[in-house]
Amino acid sequence: MPCRYAEAPRTAAVMVDGGTLQGRAEDQPRGVHDPGWREYKAACCLTLSTPVSAQDPQPQPPSKFLDPVRAARLAAEMKARRGKPATRLARQAKKGQGKKSRPGKAKKRRRWQKVRTVVASMASSEEFGWQVAAEVQRRGLDKARNKGYVCDGQKYNWTIYEMHFQAWGFIGILDFAHLLSYLYWSAQAAEGKGTPQAWTTYERWLRWAWGGQAEKLIGEMAEVSARLGAPPEDCAEEDPRKVVAEALGYLRNNRKRMDYPRYRRLGLPICSAGVESTIKQLNARVKGSEKFWLEQGAEALLVLRAAHLSEDDSVQRYWDRPRPHPRAVGANRLRPPS
Repeated sequence: MPCRYAEAPRTAAVMVDGGTLQGRAEDQPRGVHDPGWREYKAACCLTLSTPVSAQDPQPQPPSKFLDPVRAARLAAEMKARRGKPATRLARQAKKGQGKKSRPGKAKKRRRWQKVRTVVASMASSEEFGWQVAAEVQRRGLDKARNKGYVCDGQKYNWTIYEMHFQAWGFIGILDFAHLLSYLYWSAQAAEGKGTPQAWTTYERWLRWAWGGQAEKLIGEMAEVSARLGAPPEDCAEEDPRKVVAEALGYLRNNRKRMDYPRYRRLGLPICSAGVESTIKQLNARVKGSEKFWLEQGAEALLVLRAAHLSEDDSVQRYWDRPRPHPRAVGANRLRPPS
């Protein structure tokens, strides 16, 4: 796809994650048949205004990561997102999080974020990777001087990275918030939940991770895992042996994506908060107690919602695109006001 921008940005980032919506069976009579949760994928393509620094601009972790209450809350939130979609959404419904949010003041754009465009689709990870790559080329982000690809440890995220973005020079960055969650829960499992020793261990591991000392962190966690022993095949999810072993595997798989001081010096983000908030904005339109989508309907609405969330001419290009079918409503009924 040809680039539509004359000048390449100085700094850019791509963030990828997944969301869920309720689907229903195709080719059925009127009504909802065989409902179930379906995954969709979303990506943020960002230009950034963060400066490049010779020294690490933030060598110490943020205070919220070192506050026991706030760290526990963040770790619990990240852990819930790692769970199975049905379990996670059932938990949200029980807490009332599925209710419609009241309209409020629009959030200000993050000071480091210049322009965001959004890609969202029900497509497979392979097809979605091509969609995101096309958007990156359209905006010329592949020609940026500094560029990062930020996501959690989900395998398909890194398959997309290796297929499309690694060759363009994008730096793979493991989302620090998900890493924090693994460190927090493995420390709690190893030293006893709620004990001072657990917090001391978590804080030490967190500082090592923030400072990019991945090998040191992996070495100590490997010693803890060896002390606890290998987890049996039939052990519970909360078994300390399994919790620490899974965290150790997560670190080993992502050790090359944890050089956080370097990323901060280059002005690149180390958390995928941009795409996390975008998914919440997508969910506000596609999720609801009475919303059960056919796949084509979900795909069409995700594409339209992504265009509206994008901060360039994506909406205008969407409506200017020729369509093989006539409009279902009067002309210009759904066109955004000029």
